[in-house]
Amino acid sequence: MAESKARKTAAKPAERPTAKRPAAKPRKPESRLAMVRRARRINRGLAELYPYAHPELDFDNPFQLLVATVLSAQTTDLRVNQTTPALFAKYPTPEDMAAAEPEVLEELIRPTGFFRNKAKSLLGLSRALRDEFDGRVPGTLDELVTLPGVGRKTANVVLGNAFGVPGITVDTHFGRLSRRFGWTTDEDPVKVEAAVAEIFPKSEWTMLSHRVVFHGRRVCHSRKPACGACPIAPLCPSYGEGETDPEQARKLLKYELAGQPGQRLRPPADFPGEAAARADAAEHDGVLPDMADPEAAGPSAGPASADGTGTAEVAG
Repeated sequence: MAESKARKTAAKPAERPTAKRPAAKPRKPESRLAMVRRARRINRGLAELYPYAHPELDFDNPFQLLVATVLSAQTTDLRVNQTTPALFAKYPTPEDMAAAEPEVLEELIRPTGFFRNKAKSLLGLSRALRDEFDGRVPGTLDELVTLPGVGRKTANVVLGNAFGVPGITVDTHFGRLSRRFGWTTDEDPVKVEAAVAEIFPKSEWTMLSHRVVFHGRRVCHSRKPACGACPIAPLCPSYGEGETDPEQARKLLKYELAGQPGQRLRPPADFPGEAAARADAAEHDGVLPDMADPEAAGPSAGPASADGTGTAEVAG
């Protein structure tokens, strides 16, 4: 019996030692200086990718931009752009809007959603502009945030794009990308704004906001970022959160990067995509609407997508 056990033991081939893979070296923590340098390289990369970055709301003056930004909460800029021509035709000044019948105003802005709260904000801010600022939109952050429905985010949009005062617009896209880029870990928009302001020179704040928001809407989406089609992927510590296959990633691109129109009805001259209303008209009946005609804005847009929302706070 002992011999049998011995023979079985001897016949059993010796197990080869399993080759162990070398343990991955832990990634060294990034120094503050290295992060700042990388962040500024990202900004330069985005500037090359989006030299035409701009606010995607149509406006002709500070009051129109203020109203459009308030309306952009929880909807697409395209839907706002389709709504505001008729709105501004009826209420061209703060005095006109301050005297609006609430029900009429609500009906005009209904396509943007949350129309009752937004109407209250528009009436409130218009009356404040009429009564406290002589019918003019103030040009300082402290004054703007006293208006109903206007927080730092909306105020910075107006300051940066209507008055040329540098400001960082922390909307859902900017906050998401700031965390993915490793610029901050904060969720609070005010803290995100403060953290990013320490990384970039003040002169870059407004254009940085446009570039980051553009990238968030077109490439670095919330649910499935197009990592494999992202030109700044080598600089991103979050690479791999989304689709990394280049062909599959390219299918996720949006707006002009995908050969589709943007959200503006009246985009800047250097914008590479078609105006939304013109592209829509060409596709359906070949008739190009007159952009000066409020009725040419077309029907309201469909439901807002997760990555097409505007930059304002929820009014109310």
